Amino acid sequence: MKYSTQIKPISYLKANAAEIVRRLAERREPLVITQNGEAKMVIQDVASFEETQETMALLKILALGNRQIEEGKVVPTAEVIKRLRKKEA
Repeated sequence: MKYSTQIKPISYLKANAAEIVRRLAERREPLVITQNGEAKMVIQDVASFEETQETMALLKILALGNRQIEEGKVVPTAEVIKRLRKKEA
């Protein structure tokens, strides 16, 4: 997708809101809105937004895990299994 085809002025948003909502839901491509020639916002459909948020959450978890590994905050698998079995008993 080329973002250059997805750039519209705020006046277009005001005049075509219903059409924009329909197109965003259909195509699932973000739309860049400009004001006075400068990019000011990006709008997207809710489903795409939710997917983005889920992806960001997973990336944060991955980054945290990598940081913990780098800091040596790890426990061998055998030790974890041993702890879990003790809790079950």
